[in-house]
Amino acid sequence: MTGSILFDAIVFLLGAIICVSVAKKLGLSSVLGYLMAGVLIGPYVLGFIGEEGEDILHFAEFGVVVMLFLIGLEIEPRNFWNMRKTIAGMGGLQVAGTLLITYFFFYAIGFDWKVSLVVAMAVALSSTAIAMQTIKEKGLMETTFGTSAFSILLFQDIIVIFMLGALPLLSNSETEVVAGTHETSGNLLDSLPLGYQTLAIILSVVLIIVAGRYLIVPMLRKVAQTGVRELLIASALLIVFSISFLMEYVGLSPALGAFLGGVVLSNSEYKHELESTLEPFKNLLLGLFFIAVGASINFVVIAKIPFTIGGILISVILIKALVLWITARVFSLKLDQKLLLTFSLAQIGEFAFVLLSFAFQLNILDQEQMDIMLVITALTMTLTPIISIINERFILPKIGTKESIKRPMDHIAKSQNVILVGFGHFGSTVGRFLRSHGIEATILDQDSNRVDFLRKMGFEVYYGDATRIDLLESAGIAQAKILICAIDNPGVTKEVTKLVKEKYPHVELMIRAKNRYDAYELLNMGIENIYRESLDTSLALAKDVLSKLGFRKYTLNRQVQNFIKYDESSLRRLASEPKQDENYIFKARKELEEQEKLLNADFERGVVAYDNHWDSEQIRKALDKSNPNSTS
Repeated sequence: MTGSILFDAIVFLLGAIICVSVAKKLGLSSVLGYLMAGVLIGPYVLGFIGEEGEDILHFAEFGVVVMLFLIGLEIEPRNFWNMRKTIAGMGGLQVAGTLLITYFFFYAIGFDWKVSLVVAMAVALSSTAIAMQTIKEKGLMETTFGTSAFSILLFQDIIVIFMLGALPLLSNSETEVVAGTHETSGNLLDSLPLGYQTLAIILSVVLIIVAGRYLIVPMLRKVAQTGVRELLIASALLIVFSISFLMEYVGLSPALGAFLGGVVLSNSEYKHELESTLEPFKNLLLGLFFIAVGASINFVVIAKIPFTIGGILISVILIKALVLWITARVFSLKLDQKLLLTFSLAQIGEFAFVLLSFAFQLNILDQEQMDIMLVITALTMTLTPIISIINERFILPKIGTKESIKRPMDHIAKSQNVILVGFGHFGSTVGRFLRSHGIEATILDQDSNRVDFLRKMGFEVYYGDATRIDLLESAGIAQAKILICAIDNPGVTKEVTKLVKEKYPHVELMIRAKNRYDAYELLNMGIENIYRESLDTSLALAKDVLSKLGFRKYTLNRQVQNFIKYDESSLRRLASEPKQDENYIFKARKELEEQEKLLNADFERGVVAYDNHWDSEQIRKALDKSNPNSTS
């Protein structure tokens, strides 16, 4: 019974639900909950699943494949080119520095130079799965730390292609390569000489990118013309899995193939549809991957040589942390951003499993070396959430950004009356307008570079995560009258909103919504003051267009207010409707028709009956001249 797929699925899901729930209850990362679930249900503790954990890990890499596909979707080639200096600079410095120091460390403790180089390649890579999951979970993607970590991880994901291409060159002889690759006889490049294998791997990547532009996206458009949404998603998945399979067939990681597949589709019109559809599956599959990592920790190897494992483990984390700290310093990150970057990426990543396995097939590593490095990799990934918690709870509060620069006293108003969460492009406009009228808002932001700049500008600002009640309390939430949430992350916005609504119901909430669907969710949470970020701007543009066509500004201003009034009423009526239901589409169409009728009636009544304001006569004359078909 224990060998049943259904039994394994039940154990995985039950372990995840229990351990992640306990972890979140204790205020810990969900990643740590998944890892602990893997340790408990794995072969070396309770023994529910997996004889050695390798099969579990191989299957769970599917989660990393989907994650890298979604990351690829976010990397538009134009944005990638704009970030090239940060990616190549920070990523190149981190990889080169870690690789060099790690190589000399392992060579010094008695490893062969080829083994030392392979291990150094593996150690230079960090875990995209753990780091990106944590960054997005905490809403840190828009901070200096978030963009820096993303740049480094992206460089690592690209450089691993060349690392895998270089591994065949390190094999001791042609016979060893044949022997090592005998287990993976499906490899297309087995028959090629070593040098040509490397060249063929690089060319295969280039061919996939070219084929994606001229073959894959056009094919996807043809499928989309059928109008069947499920067929579009199935076709996209087919493309991703096919590319992943081909990449594996030529000796590369399927996850890298998925990443390239995402990049290929990043400029297509189906990008956001794919993101929204695959996001829930990605989180669940990543959870499976973390459980598999926990289950793969070989406690037998640890028991045999505990001091060797412990010494290498500590040394690897310290080397990575040192290089990351130096990289952050070179690129002028603030102290708390340095600490976040250092502790978040100090683990060995999931691609190390791929590199080490390939090196073992090529007989570069022996069985003992392979076992040691797999355990070290899994342990560093397991320790990362714990180290991050220590940093957030004990180090950052003491030495991070916390002291404000004194401001001129005559410019300070009652800052405790208003708290502004998020000071990006949206929030800064709100804050500056309030300040110009003598209202100093207490600002909370997660980007310490921005925090430092704001303090120099004279704003009262706190660095930290606004979803933490202790931070809100230190910012004066108990005495505040209004909390403005200007964050561009809907998940964090909802968390802050729920927290304040429960703990401090007297505070009036004024919340930014990215679009109509976010507004629906906030309305269903009982929030009244919702501000859709695109509504006023789009109406301002439409108003200017009509003004240039000759419509009176007085009438247009009134019509804009009428449009907002009718649209807000419609928004509230539709909020409780299931958005995928046919009934919603029917009611939404009726609402649009009714709005247009009301606006048209308002316009005709305002222009024809009461058009005696401002410049109406002049505009009528101008319109008559510009319109030869006019009958006035």
